[in-house]
Amino acid sequence: MNPLDIATLGATLLLIVFFGVWKTRNDRKLDEFLKGSSNSWGTIGLSVMATQASAITFLSTPGLAYDSGMAFVQNYFGMPLALILIAVVFVPMYYKLKLCSVYEFLEHRFDSKTRTLGSVIFLIQRGFSAGITIYAPSIILTSVLGWDMNTTVIGVGLAVIIYTVTGGSHAVSVTHKYQMTVILSGMAVAFGIVVYKISGYADFKENLSVAGALGHLNVVNLSFDIDERYTLWSGLLGGFFLSLSYFGTDQSQAQRYMSGQSVRDSRLGLMFNALLKVPMQFLILLLGVLVFVFYQWEKPPATFLPSSYTEIAEAKDAEMYQSYEDAFSEVFDEQRAAMGVYVKALRDGNESLADAAKQEVQSAGDAIKDSRRELKEYIAAANGEASMKETDYVFIHFILNELPVVLVGLLIAVILSAAMSSTASELSALATISTVDFYQNHFSKGRSDRHYMKASRILTAIWGGLAILFALFASMVESLIEAVNIVGSLFYGTVLGLFVTAFFIKYVRANAAFFAGLIAQVSVLVHYKTSSDDIGYLWYNLIACALVIVLSVLLQLILGRKTA
Repeated sequence: MNPLDIATLGATLLLIVFFGVWKTRNDRKLDEFLKGSSNSWGTIGLSVMATQASAITFLSTPGLAYDSGMAFVQNYFGMPLALILIAVVFVPMYYKLKLCSVYEFLEHRFDSKTRTLGSVIFLIQRGFSAGITIYAPSIILTSVLGWDMNTTVIGVGLAVIIYTVTGGSHAVSVTHKYQMTVILSGMAVAFGIVVYKISGYADFKENLSVAGALGHLNVVNLSFDIDERYTLWSGLLGGFFLSLSYFGTDQSQAQRYMSGQSVRDSRLGLMFNALLKVPMQFLILLLGVLVFVFYQWEKPPATFLPSSYTEIAEAKDAEMYQSYEDAFSEVFDEQRAAMGVYVKALRDGNESLADAAKQEVQSAGDAIKDSRRELKEYIAAANGEASMKETDYVFIHFILNELPVVLVGLLIAVILSAAMSSTASELSALATISTVDFYQNHFSKGRSDRHYMKASRILTAIWGGLAILFALFASMVESLIEAVNIVGSLFYGTVLGLFVTAFFIKYVRANAAFFAGLIAQVSVLVHYKTSSDDIGYLWYNLIACALVIVLSVLLQLILGRKTA
């Protein structure tokens, strides 16, 4: 990295962190430390957005779009409806009960063991997700500085632990709005640069036509096949239940809007996200598609995998490796020539020639995919691995090789700011649940705020250490953005089912709800692990939620009769 980029990166991150710590230096109350307090709707809106928009969003999502197009945006179609329901139903109840942990509500409605079940499920899935969000920026530093991956994971994790332990949840909320300002500005700059670069080959509409010809403008899939990972229906239904559970029952999100000055501020913060989250995700995916188009005009590397992998493969058999490189170069030149013909035919209005050229572009595009896949399989075999993913390295490669000095530092600061914001939120939430739902509720009742703040800081450090351990194994997962959503989908549905039952089915009592939740969670995990059916993961949110509701009603009928 250029010294100016390093200076930009360091100054941006340090200013944000020190400002957050300075603003919260006088916080002494436990409630402020654990969940923050008296935030305006704007701070809440940006904090909610920053908590979800992790480094994975800005690192892995463009790479996912580069690989498979825009279909992932359908995951978010159910989100606005979910946020409206949370604002109307969940928020007033949380304020009325003055909750610090959202799972306290389950004890108010059911009993202590049901609260504990919800808390345990949260701790498991959020602890694993925290590890993935630490791993994501480690990819960047490894690519940029050539550090060892494990060393980088530990270093990034320790930095986030220190930041979160020092400032608590209030500092997290305060810094989020500045982190999001940096994030949105940086992504806008990247978008403008890639548009400028591809405009030298064709205008914006023509470049979108190229993307469409290569199957990358697949925004909506109307298929009813549940094996399809991304469809309109899985996004509306599965995405609705995923968002309802994530924003409504996940402590890392709930404590962002429970820190508002009033119910009105919390609701406006959620509506801010209901309006802007889908367009933001759409533009991030479109950025990935435009990077894809850029690399159809400008020759990319045959693989985006880091040199630490490719060098091993090349050393094993240089002649074989070069043959894969040559095959890629050949089909790439064929596709670029066909794209030139296709764009010219579009400009001239020659439909028959455009159709013929489009078929050649598609045929060459398929050949490029095959060539890249064969090379990746060869590299994986040479490195002794079953498979390797490269989508998480695409956007960072573009940043490092195509952006001018200073902007490289800014874009890396963007991704690291996102990592800090989301990981800090997760560690803060994990510490809050551990402190309030377990330590304070079961092991050490009636102590002072100072005692619980000290315990919360210790628990934050412990969870940070566990997140680092999870991160050390994150290289075994799929695309990072998909991995986070898969983990969430396997656990969120059960917790949501408990909350929906608590809110709307007054007939159900504690034992029925507890055992229904336990059975549903085990069933989903067993099915995911053992079933040969490739069900789109978003459906697990709906399946688990429905299982809890149905089972709790049936169990209550049985238990009610026995009691009678």
